[in-house]
Amino acid sequence: MKTADTLSILNDLIQINKDGQEGFLDASENVKNAELKTLFAKYSLQRSRFAGELQQHVTEFGEEPEKDSSIAGAIHRGWIDLKAAFTKGDDHSILAECERGEDHAVHAYHDALEAELPANIRALVEDQAAVVQATHDDIRDRRDAAAE
Repeated sequence: MKTADTLSILNDLIQINKDGQEGFLDASENVKNAELKTLFAKYSLQRSRFAGELQQHVTEFGEEPEKDSSIAGAIHRGWIDLKAAFTKGDDHSILAECERGEDHAVHAYHDALEAELPANIRALVEDQAAVVQATHDDIRDRRDAAAE
């Protein structure tokens, strides 16, 4: 695989993680449940760590890594804020929006793993993908439980 393709994949995943970092932080500020506030803050820190790990690999290629979240992520966070305002911080609605964001992250990691990546980067992406999938599943299960 060309270095440019690897860098593009890494920067896309950095942006996805920055979106998640900011999205989970936003969710933690809008949800009422104290346990969910703590959980979302933990997931925000997790995504910050993931972005940093990926940024380190971009830097090792001698390039400047992505540092910002995406426009789509900003729109999604705006949607969480709007939904929180209309539902007055309803846990189910915020969990549903977080799960929707996690769908996007799961797909991004799946797409990244379809590509040929250097072994060390593939190992990192596989590890992060497993955690992202577990986070998605946890949020989905919590969303479903909140609907009952």
